[in-house]
Amino acid sequence: MASSAREAAIPALAEVFREHGYTGASLALLGARTGLGKGSLYHAFPGGKAEMAQTVLDAIGAWFEAEIYAPLRDDPDPRAAIARMFAAVDAYFQSGRRVCLVGAFALSDGRDLFAARIAAYFAAWRDALAEALSRAGRNDAVTLAEDTVLAIQGGLVLTRALDDPAVFARLLMRLEHRLNG
Repeated sequence: MASSAREAAIPALAEVFREHGYTGASLALLGARTGLGKGSLYHAFPGGKAEMAQTVLDAIGAWFEAEIYAPLRDDPDPRAAIARMFAAVDAYFQSGRRVCLVGAFALSDGRDLFAARIAAYFAAWRDALAEALSRAGRNDAVTLAEDTVLAIQGGLVLTRALDDPAVFARLLMRLEHRLNG
C-alpha cells in the first residue's frame, strides 16, 4: 500500500476509535470503514491495531501542534493566539459534536498503551496556553490554563450527553471571556 493510501486511511481509523474506543475498534470495523481488508491493513500497519492508534495519535498531535500549541507559544499577540485557539477548538470538535479521541483513550481499557502520549497531549496544551496567558499578563496563567483544558474536556462530555452543541458554544464564549479578563 502506498504511503498516500496509508495517510488516507487515518481519518477513517480515527472515527472508528472515536466511536468504539480502542478495545471496541475491531479489525473488521477498521477494515470496513477504511475499505481495506485485514491483509491490507496489516500491510499498511504491520504493528496492527496499536500502530493504527499510534498513527492516529500522531496525526492528532501534529494538528494540535500546528493549529493550537505553536500559535499559543509563538504568536507575538497572545490574545490573538488565544482567540485562534478557541476558534480552532470549536472547529476541530465540531461545536462539541466530536468526541476528543485522546480523552476517550485516557478513559479506555487501552489507556496504558498510550499513557505517555495522552499525558503529553494534555500537558502540551496546558503549557502552551499558560505561556500565552503569561505573555498576556496573567499571573494565574498555569491555573487558568489547566482549568480551561479541563473545562473544554468536560464541555465535550456535557455537550454530547445533552446532545446540544449550544452548550459547547456557550462554554467557549465564557472561557474566552474569562481568559481575556
